[in-house]
Amino acid sequence: MNKLVPPSAVRCDYADVSGSRPIYLTFDDGPNPFCTPEVLDVLSRHGVPATFFVIGTYATEQPELIRRMIAEGHEVANHTMTHPDLSRCGPAEIRDEVLKASEAIRSVCPQASPRHMRAPYGIWTREVLAMSASAGLTAVHWSVDPRDWSRPGVDEIVNSVLASVRPGAIVLLHDGYPPDEGGLCTEATLRDQTTMALSYLIPALQRRGFVIRPLPQLH
Repeated sequence: MNKLVPPSAVRCDYADVSGSRPIYLTFDDGPNPFCTPEVLDVLSRHGVPATFFVIGTYATEQPELIRRMIAEGHEVANHTMTHPDLSRCGPAEIRDEVLKASEAIRSVCPQASPRHMRAPYGIWTREVLAMSASAGLTAVHWSVDPRDWSRPGVDEIVNSVLASVRPGAIVLLHDGYPPDEGGLCTEATLRDQTTMALSYLIPALQRRGFVIRPLPQLH
């Protein structure tokens, strides 16, 4: 196993220096044909941007959703090709997972230019960080995790985010499932809690003075 790097060594937020109270919504493990369109619909209704950390194999299978993300002003970012635990991968496999995912994204939507990367399960190693940097990708973790993937309930997701969000926070949500859980996501309802929570969260955050923004582009 490769030596792990603590998440605190990775970008977990973007410190606010402008006084505008920005926060950043991010979604992992899509695109998913059942879940992602509903998330995109909510974002569209509220006119706010998000960053989608997509799995390369899913991007290849759902090119229209990648194109929709870009057309509606969202960022498409790298969440590896097949969502492995990268700490258990050798250097060549890490390289393939990262580079092939970016290639898959660009191949289905030339307008998409991945600039950020998030390691599956939030498991980082020095090798992963080095590979991200050499691929021109900023490694991004998160600072707010309501564990929406565990379906704790809409109120729990909303309350968890509102209790811990701060200016500059990066919020982790999910619009799909990794391949080893893919058989579970056969109905639109399996991310219904996330979608419903999002529809409450966006106005609640805005009432508190937060501004939902795209992730800053450092490259």
